[in-house]
Amino acid sequence: MTDATADRTPAEARAETLAIPANPPQRALALHRALDRVWRNDRGWWGQVTAVNHTTLGLRFMGTALVFFAIGGVLAMLVRTQLATPGGAFLDTELYNQIFTMHGSIMMFLFAIPMLEGLGIYLLPKMLGTRDLAFPRLTALGYWCYLFGGLILLAALLFGVAPRDGWFMYTPLSGATHSPGINADVWLLGITFVEISALCAAVEITVTILRQRAPGMRLTEMPLFAWYMLGTSAMMLVGFPPLILASVLLEIERAFDWPFFEVARGGDPLLWQHLFWLFGHPEVYIIFLPAAGALSTIIPVMCRTEILGYGAIVAAILALVFLSFGLWVHHMFTVGIPHMALAFFSAASLLVAVPTAVQVFAWIGTMWKGRPELHLPMYHILGFFLTFVMGGLTGVMLAVVPFNWQAHDTAFVTAHLHYVLIGGFVFPMMAAAAWWMPLVSGRARIRSLGEAAFWLILVGFHGTFFLMHLTGLLGMPRRIDVYPDNPEWIWLNLTSSVFGFVMTIGFALFALDLVLQAVMGQRSRRDPWRAPTLDWSLALPTPSYTFASIPGPRQLDRPAGAVALPLARGEGLLPGAPRPRRELLVTTVGDARPDHVALLPGNSALPLAVAAAIGSFVLLMLAGFYALTPLSLVLVAVLVWCWGRGLVRQGDAAPVEVAPGLSLPVQTARRRTLGWSGNLCLLLANGTFFASLIFGVGFLSLVAPGWPAPPARAADAGAAGWVVVALLALLVAAICARLADARQRNGHVSGRPALAGVAGNAVALVAIAALALLHMDDPTQHARDALRGVLAGYAALHALTAGGLAAFAWQQLRRGEIATRHGGALPTWRLWQDFAAATALIGAALVIGQEALG
Repeated sequence: MTDATADRTPAEARAETLAIPANPPQRALALHRALDRVWRNDRGWWGQVTAVNHTTLGLRFMGTALVFFAIGGVLAMLVRTQLATPGGAFLDTELYNQIFTMHGSIMMFLFAIPMLEGLGIYLLPKMLGTRDLAFPRLTALGYWCYLFGGLILLAALLFGVAPRDGWFMYTPLSGATHSPGINADVWLLGITFVEISALCAAVEITVTILRQRAPGMRLTEMPLFAWYMLGTSAMMLVGFPPLILASVLLEIERAFDWPFFEVARGGDPLLWQHLFWLFGHPEVYIIFLPAAGALSTIIPVMCRTEILGYGAIVAAILALVFLSFGLWVHHMFTVGIPHMALAFFSAASLLVAVPTAVQVFAWIGTMWKGRPELHLPMYHILGFFLTFVMGGLTGVMLAVVPFNWQAHDTAFVTAHLHYVLIGGFVFPMMAAAAWWMPLVSGRARIRSLGEAAFWLILVGFHGTFFLMHLTGLLGMPRRIDVYPDNPEWIWLNLTSSVFGFVMTIGFALFALDLVLQAVMGQRSRRDPWRAPTLDWSLALPTPSYTFASIPGPRQLDRPAGAVALPLARGEGLLPGAPRPRRELLVTTVGDARPDHVALLPGNSALPLAVAAAIGSFVLLMLAGFYALTPLSLVLVAVLVWCWGRGLVRQGDAAPVEVAPGLSLPVQTARRRTLGWSGNLCLLLANGTFFASLIFGVGFLSLVAPGWPAPPARAADAGAAGWVVVALLALLVAAICARLADARQRNGHVSGRPALAGVAGNAVALVAIAALALLHMDDPTQHARDALRGVLAGYAALHALTAGGLAAFAWQQLRRGEIATRHGGALPTWRLWQDFAAATALIGAALVIGQEALG
């Protein structure tokens, strides 16, 4: 296949894809042995450190998340024990605050998000017909960041310095004045560390779904689970940066006294709430969508029919992704916002129920037209319907402003939150566990234990949280450790606590059921559910390479059981491992035409090293050794350089025959590689971070009570000159990036534009440093100056990043890794250089506009 395919009509390209011939059958055992030698983990404990395989890492994510879920559950029982009686003396106030804060933080950041990441990492390559995710080392980096960040939070709890200001960390309560010590810093730095993992997973999942589907699997034909995960990953890329920005700003305020949230110096605590809930409300749907994807996968098979309303469900997913970012003020109805804003966000909160209802009715319609079979997954699905619909109805109640004013910060909101999260996530995840455990373990489950666990969980849950609705309506506030001797509260709290322990016993039985199945269950036959998706065409448990050959159009139209043997014998595309390297097929975004062959790196300890270097930065910040933190950042930069070193290897340029008569180039001969797509995703998240910063500048400038700011230092020609020099240097570097990229595409490879790009970014860094040190006002005096300091730092960081990419491209040119058809790092440098120049221009224009408006 050549570049001429770009000139063909979609219909011609589709016909060509469907006409791909099958490879001749080979001995399945020989293919298995050859592939396993290339794809398997290294042996011994070191192999666990260096593993980058998606199956291994997906199971690690989910297993670690279950451990954190158990810890969070124990903390919840401690809270319920304290609240069982009015004057509970089980915990003192300080420890109670730490425990309820850690319970919420663990369940949100260390259980729910990593669990859905792990499920997507484990399942998506198997469902989409590819051998691994797009960036295996990035997956491993995400896991180590998640593990280290979680361990930092747990260590803080053990040593009595855990965060104590709630999982939402509202300012000014979490500021240095009201929360001295490192408790709040543990949350800000530890959770940000974990969020690196979330962004890594979001990039992986997005690129894998868009670029690695089996040939012929168009977007409109891929499994609904993939649509749900695509929506989830897009929301993570856009939803997490506002919280990362809020955490960074608050940590800078606590560490260096820059007043972003302090009213007396131009800050505003409401800025934290806006940034937090810009993440917080979409997170509810980030958690719900993968669970809904599991439901859309399981229900049709359990009912022996096809899903009802595939197109309507996809439209509902897209509507949820869009609407979820217009609801954040739903959590701020009592802070005194204008009535017009109240009306808008109330209407938006009611509107979001529509796409959710579309999905619920599609699932009910599927069950109605089919013949439901009452296996264990269906028990949990019925528990989902009962619980989640009730949580959705109370959500509609809270969307109505007058009722919200009455119920805000009461136990009613706690009950609603748990009905939505446990009903909308935990019950579907338990159904998913029962459904996919044979794929994971290769064993069938032991009967009856799972059903007993389900009934204990269902009864215990509703006994615990349904009564909390009543407690809240009777006026009991949330987040208190003792309460008055009100008779109407006492029996409700005691009953909730008793049922809470019933629910805990149910979860313990559920975990025991999984362990017994994995250890003692009988060997399961392949495809025990008679499911249609490609994941059930695999051997049980799944091999390290996933597919011996990539499914093609001939296999996509057949049931999973019918394609298992042809794929194992190599009749699909790219069979076996004739070249001792990890190869997978990259396809086009829309119609999944074969585009090129990607070469993946093997097992590596680099992800662990990078995560450890980032962890050293976090620990130095917590210890207050701020002067040493640049050493950690330098170490991170060196390891990232080593990460990219050698990605373009000599001798890898020969086309690969993936089917008779169809040869594809490898990634080095393509410009829009998986890496290029991944960088676009990173820039989307980065752009959201910058947009959130611009929102913060505008919010404080227009709304904060401490404005207009005191007169700034008189502007002089020197300050304006440094700004002009920095902008011109970044623009020159951007021109050099474009020139180098264009010359390489035209066959003229030269290192001079890259060297000029390095010099341009270096000049910009010097100019920004001179501006900050010589001309900017003290950032501790007012929020205006602090924000300008952050804008300058953001510009400097991106000049440094772009300069590093230019230097890396220059090194590749020197090593001969960039040639006429090998772009190397040039396309990536161009993306980041353009972004650096554009954001610097916007930041400068914002400051100039701020000055002009006084």
